[in-house]
Amino acid sequence: MSAMKFEAVLFDCDGVLVDSEPITNGVLRDMLEEAGWTLAPEECMRLFIGKTVRSEAARIEAHTGQPLTDAWMDAFYARRNARLATELQAIDGAVEAVRAVHARLGGRIACASGADRFKVEMQLQMVGLAPLFAGHVFSGHEMPATKPAPDVYLAAAAALGVPPERCLVVEDTVTGVAAGVAAGATVLGYSPSPVGHDAAGALRAAGARDVLAHMRDLPAWLEAAARTASV
Repeated sequence: MSAMKFEAVLFDCDGVLVDSEPITNGVLRDMLEEAGWTLAPEECMRLFIGKTVRSEAARIEAHTGQPLTDAWMDAFYARRNARLATELQAIDGAVEAVRAVHARLGGRIACASGADRFKVEMQLQMVGLAPLFAGHVFSGHEMPATKPAPDVYLAAAAALGVPPERCLVVEDTVTGVAAGVAAGATVLGYSPSPVGHDAAGALRAAGARDVLAHMRDLPAWLEAAARTASV
């Protein structure tokens, strides 16, 4: 437990607010197989979770023997978005947790994702969270560097007018935890299962202060942190 009264909470999106990783990763695995690189679903998840496809271009090109072209990426985005539009669901307890945190902090929350803005905003809209994050959605695609660099979290904190060290970051991957730590924030890990998320031990090793197994526990965790800080 971190003894601090946090002034803002910065949420990752995929795997924290929406259960998108198995869908996105499934599309990627299918397309990599079509390109000549066959991966088991769990191996594809291990290699790519928390990372952008473009950031792994060298790995993909080495295994497929083909360049990672804009046309291939456009096809990936189209197939991904089509699957997300019909299959996406919120992480269990996330909508209620975000509403509670939004009310507690007077709206000082943001969504800071490594994914492209279209995907992030589409997903938040689909699960009913878009109004709570209005004007406070940040994409690593629009930053000088994406996660594990801290840029997207630094931008979110600056937009909320809160120093990074007074922010709590909620993340479910080692890559994301590293970004939050590099920004100077306290990072709370989320790991309900090893499917679609990094394991709790790995999140702690990357710098997460604590790890939740259920998103519904977030408001109580914040309350306990504030209470401990005031003692």
